[in-house]
Amino acid sequence: MSDQLLFHLIDLAGTFAFAISGALAAQRKNLDLFGILAMAYVTACGGGIMRDVLIGDIPPAGLMEWRYLATAMVAAVITIVAFRQVEKLTNPVRLFDAMGLALFAVYGAHKALVFGHNAEVAVIVGMITAIGGGMLRDVLLNRVSLVLQQEELYATAAFFAAGLAVLGEYSGWPPLWRTWLPIVAGFLFRWIAMRQKWVLPTFGRRD
Repeated sequence: MSDQLLFHLIDLAGTFAFAISGALAAQRKNLDLFGILAMAYVTACGGGIMRDVLIGDIPPAGLMEWRYLATAMVAAVITIVAFRQVEKLTNPVRLFDAMGLALFAVYGAHKALVFGHNAEVAVIVGMITAIGGGMLRDVLLNRVSLVLQQEELYATAAFFAAGLAVLGEYSGWPPLWRTWLPIVAGFLFRWIAMRQKWVLPTFGRRD
């Protein structure tokens, strides 16, 4: 399997995972059918559209390629039909969010490097790819974004996965290692952080 095909499949897998996350969140807010489909698409493709605009890949793939819209819609319909089964999973929205986070962080960093950007830009773009759709979802659903919540190491996990992916690219790791190691590590970092309630320090007013 070529690197291009592998990363394209990773991008679609991240789209599918984030679309489920968006559709679940929309159903919990009792949105109608259009609202659920729209939220699935925004969550799945919002970060990728931001990424492509930033690195100069215009028009963005999320708007031009039918596969992204189709993947998001299929994921949304599956979530609607199997809502009760999906809800039985432990923290379902966050589970699929963690999957999408790791997949998108690695793909976003890789795409930035392919377009000739340096390591610093690649890490930042990878992080934006991972957190952008989730932030849009939370804004549209009128709730505090996971990125800004003190108990969530959300952007940190994306930064970690993207940084590891860039390190692998620069160090010449074999394709499978520089692809799947950052994905698995980013997912585990995010999931363990949620389970163990890891937090970053705060610096608010001390009474």
